[in-house]
Amino acid sequence: MFRKASGAILCPSCGRLTSANADACFFCGRRRPGMWGLAPGLRSLVGALDVTKAITVACVALYVASLVLDPRASLRMRGPFELLSPSGRALDMLGMTGALAWEAGRWWTLITAIYLHGGILHILFNVLWIRQLGPAVEQVYGSARLAVIFTVAGATGFLASNYAGVPFTIGASGSIFGLLGAMVAYGRQRGGVFGSMVLRQYGQWALILFIFGFIMAGVNNLAHAGGFVGGVFAGVVLRPLERRGEGGLDQLLALATVALTVVAFALALSAGFLN
Repeated sequence: MFRKASGAILCPSCGRLTSANADACFFCGRRRPGMWGLAPGLRSLVGALDVTKAITVACVALYVASLVLDPRASLRMRGPFELLSPSGRALDMLGMTGALAWEAGRWWTLITAIYLHGGILHILFNVLWIRQLGPAVEQVYGSARLAVIFTVAGATGFLASNYAGVPFTIGASGSIFGLLGAMVAYGRQRGGVFGSMVLRQYGQWALILFIFGFIMAGVNNLAHAGGFVGGVFAGVVLRPLERRGEGGLDQLLALATVALTVVAFALALSAGFLN
């Protein structure tokens, strides 16, 4: 019912009417603008998803799950800021990453660890930043690209820290730095007065948070730096909406990102419960 293999459609690149089954857009030359008739359905499916809300719900749900898996450990007071902190065993079962997991071949932890958090303050801080930055990135890049940027940045950050030898690490902060990086990339590409304002605001936020990471104990600054670089790269490659509207390929990438995340958690749970 979502497939439109014939008739007129709006080209995802130039926004003009073209044929759904054309090999190339009549106006801008984009290859397969109708994505073999699947573009309208993909656009409806991804467009209906509130990516920021979905990420927030996933983080909160997995935090609760990490407490439920080992409730006695989560209620044990190990320090003034460690109440409701999941145990290492629970986090490992859900897909905590780090050099040890990477050396063991658990590549999927690059993705699963993004949604895991080590305490109430940790998840509260990260969720507030996700709610702050997600809508801004979505407005500039679109919902499909937001999902891709968030995942790519988080995985890039963990990849950097894993190779550097950080033994255990979790959290969405690498992805948050990636969102900041994407906005910095947009500011540089946009140029002019508005672009300079965007670059200054998000660049200052990134710098302040990075400095803050050196003050707080236990912060994975390598993941922050790697996530920022990943976000800048993704922002440059994907490009903002004002330069290229979201098309079928963007929706496919977003759906592939969601599918890969689901597969990653299935592998994490399988490995965690079997071991």
